[in-house]
Amino acid sequence: MNIDDMVMVSIDDHVVEPADIFEKHFPKSLMDQAPTLTANPRNPDVQAWLFQGQVVGSSGLNAVVSWPKKEWGMDPTGYAEMRPGVYDMGMRVRDMDANGTLAATLFATFPGFAGTHLASLPDKKLSLAACKAFNDWVVGEVPDTFPGRFLPLGIIPFFDQAESVKEIHRLAAMGCRSISIPETPYGSGFPDFKSGYWDPMFEACSEHNIVQSLHIGGGFSLIKRPEGFNLDDMMVLTPLISTIAANDVLLSGVFQKFPDLKFAMSEGGVGWVAPWLDRVERHIDNQSEWLGSSFLPAGMTATEVWRKNFLACYITEPSGLNNRDRLGIDTIAWECDYPHSDSTWPRSPEILKEELDAAECTDEEIDKITFANVAKFFDWDPFKHIAREDATVGALRARAGDVDTRETSKLEYRRRYELANS
Repeated sequence: MNIDDMVMVSIDDHVVEPADIFEKHFPKSLMDQAPTLTANPRNPDVQAWLFQGQVVGSSGLNAVVSWPKKEWGMDPTGYAEMRPGVYDMGMRVRDMDANGTLAATLFATFPGFAGTHLASLPDKKLSLAACKAFNDWVVGEVPDTFPGRFLPLGIIPFFDQAESVKEIHRLAAMGCRSISIPETPYGSGFPDFKSGYWDPMFEACSEHNIVQSLHIGGGFSLIKRPEGFNLDDMMVLTPLISTIAANDVLLSGVFQKFPDLKFAMSEGGVGWVAPWLDRVERHIDNQSEWLGSSFLPAGMTATEVWRKNFLACYITEPSGLNNRDRLGIDTIAWECDYPHSDSTWPRSPEILKEELDAAECTDEEIDKITFANVAKFFDWDPFKHIAREDATVGALRARAGDVDTRETSKLEYRRRYELANS
């Protein structure tokens, strides 16, 4: 397959919410209590969202795309210093074109990837309003404005079961294909998947064939590290979180209750899956009789459940692709992770194709990994609005020749921002 003929859908991109999101979508009756942009108390030179008396969802390392690496860091940053495609969806589409990316999901920043920031705040009525406002933008406004370019992914107010079920039904009517929920909810102080707490939400998602996206991040506290460890530790060990989350789901009995429920292991990688499945299969064969374990649907093996109900999502992992027959080729999907520090933008096609070729993937396997598995798993038609010949890497890049993908400093972005807004 020629690189220009590939079709690429990223199952894990992120967004910093635009400055006017709550002006447009927060309830008018509560507008005096809506999230507001203000000077960040840690750095008054940049902005931060203030909500319920707290700074929420500060942007730092999650908005570094196109910066020189020497400028990366955890310190908060403001809109003036970001690449405009981070928060401006018109510019985001242009950046996607330059990267040859047909479509992408948009994981939240202000609410937390899975709404965990909102769930931690005291006034749940206001948190619910902010959750709905975000969904109205990310599932409603954005996909409607740019048809075929975004796979609708929302959040739910999981701190309230009844409201979550209502929101899932509302999101389904809006065309939502996935919701992001905490990958290890007990790591955020909520009941685990085995508890039954999530069953009403799972039932509603099963009814509408909505995928649960379990993005790494909320479960970091489960991996105990020595005092004085550095950030490298967690960034390297993140696949362990997905292993734990997948194990939690598989052993919870959820699939006995909801046999068609689907889980995407967002940004978890693929390398851990094969040895984990080997271990689970061995455990069931060797230990389940005396333990009395019964957590899988009758007549199904752990591998069969994995291949039916899970999707492994990776950015770059050349050795993991060598285990694709063990996982099942239909269970692997690519992601770009724009605008985070792990992102391969703007050279995603080149980096991805090199790894696919090294693993000797066939054209059919390439199509599955780059877009077809996502389309099937999320029940989403990538060519509903855009014909395939116009959706390829070559076609998209041909319309983005004027997009500047060069490394650009925060200072230069600020200069341009101030000039444009003077």
